[in-house]
Amino acid sequence: MKGGRAREPDAVAGAWRRIAPQARRFLARRTAVLARLAVWSVAEAAQAFVVGYGVAHAVDEGFLAGDTRRGLLWLAVAAVGVLLGAPVVRGVFAGLAGLTEPLRDGLVRRAVDRSLAHALGGPGGVDRAAVSRLTNQVEIARDSFAGLVLTLRSFVFTAAGALLGLLSLHPALLAVVLPPLLAGLALFLATLRPMAAAQRRALAADEALGDHAARTRAALRDLTACATGPRARREGEERVASAAATARALARWTALRTTALGVSGQLPVLVLLLSVPWLRDRGVTAGALLGAFTYLAQSLLPALHTLMTALGTAGARLLVVLDRIAVGAPEPEPAPPVAPPVRRADAPAVELRGVTFAYGTRAEPVLDALDLRVEDGERLAVVGPSGIGKSTLTRLVAGTLAPSAGEVRVAGRPVAGLGTAERAAARVLVPQEAYVFTGTVRENLAYLRPDAPPSAVAAAVHALGLGPLVDRLGGLDATVAPDDLSPGERQLVALARAYLSPAPLLLLDEATCHLDPASEARAEEALARRPGTLLLVAHRLSTATRADRVLVLDGTRADHGTHTDLLARSPLYRDLTGHWNARPPAAR
Repeated sequence: MKGGRAREPDAVAGAWRRIAPQARRFLARRTAVLARLAVWSVAEAAQAFVVGYGVAHAVDEGFLAGDTRRGLLWLAVAAVGVLLGAPVVRGVFAGLAGLTEPLRDGLVRRAVDRSLAHALGGPGGVDRAAVSRLTNQVEIARDSFAGLVLTLRSFVFTAAGALLGLLSLHPALLAVVLPPLLAGLALFLATLRPMAAAQRRALAADEALGDHAARTRAALRDLTACATGPRARREGEERVASAAATARALARWTALRTTALGVSGQLPVLVLLLSVPWLRDRGVTAGALLGAFTYLAQSLLPALHTLMTALGTAGARLLVVLDRIAVGAPEPEPAPPVAPPVRRADAPAVELRGVTFAYGTRAEPVLDALDLRVEDGERLAVVGPSGIGKSTLTRLVAGTLAPSAGEVRVAGRPVAGLGTAERAAARVLVPQEAYVFTGTVRENLAYLRPDAPPSAVAAAVHALGLGPLVDRLGGLDATVAPDDLSPGERQLVALARAYLSPAPLLLLDEATCHLDPASEARAEEALARRPGTLLLVAHRLSTATRADRVLVLDGTRADHGTHTDLLARSPLYRDLTGHWNARPPAAR
């Protein structure tokens, strides 16, 4: 354990080396914001210079010289310098938002990308620490960064103005004040690395405690049933004790930092007081001495105090949080295109072997020991009463649901064994509520095939009858807002996207239910001409009659065959076709 603690400062240095390149890129993209902050900061330096300078001259050239009017004028100059601080602060805060809000947005994107990548990395890939990163840690980073920028900028420019003022009053003043200031600052800086290490341990303990709480809350029923509650309680107590220990360690370093802060805040004043006789012997006037004390009390020491507070708390926390979020989730790179799985010789496009699925361990199965084989290039329509499992079947084939028993194969390979990218390359699932995003029409159509040539996009538009909609929107490069499209228009866009996709298997889950019969027939015929296999949940009788085969689900067993065969032997199918034929045209 001691060895691990000894290496923590090295870990902090490593975190800084990892973060520095990204920090430079972030700031380099915001030179205009930095320039505005620099202008306000120069004004702040001038304001700090004027205050002490005015006090010194008010004493030497005014009151001690017997010229009260001149002394009051110099005091008025100092007062104007104090009053000018308000617009300077307002301008600084207005420019600060241009740095803090982009940082927060970027960290949120990184945290979400990291969580999604973890979730898609494999079964059970749940990132329970994501909540802590998205809420607590992102806000810590934004607030810490804002405080650090404010204080570091203020200290640099305020100190520059005050030190320049001391030099203008008498060089000996600078020689007396500067060494204790630097000594106090150096003492404080020595505590930064170990304090950052303590902050890192505190955040890790906080994440571990949150992870344990999430796992325990999700498993309360199992913990009660298996009588493993005491063990979970002991583990929770250990997590709480660890979090408390890291908090106490952080508090100890905070106390040491406060001590260093007190030394640096009081030592310059004490040294200046002790040096008054020496300074007087070198010609330093009473006004210059009073001006020096003004610079210390009004500018230098408050700026130093604020800087140390920010570096000791905000700086350490910012370094640790950025390392955990930004560096832990590198910029996502475009994934290389994945070819669809090669279909094995004589393997069907889709095969279900004894597939059973139930929504819950004690629920009745939606699908029970279902066997199904869909050949390559076949068009299969799935029918059945509402809630019987048609959508469940498409999700099982798509791989978004795992069967309770049995196996689902696509192109001869188990769906469970395909990675996320391989599944996406093997099939396209178009649900009833079609997804359209804000972007151009072309971007929406080519979403599943970004490298599609213009001729292929035009062919998809023609095949699906999308021409009038594209013209109404203003062309393929016009921006489309999803809310401006009707449900049927969104379905047409999604179907054209599926048509353009290179995936050999299309799964349509009532994806034409909002289309009129003529548009539905045109879409289904276009998709049937497309190379590959089509499995679609039927919404109208016409869909079943156009299919090569029909699968009838009735909850206890399944039957399949041609439309004519099923009319002859399946009472349920006859009832369904009678229901379809009895529907009034408006209901269709």
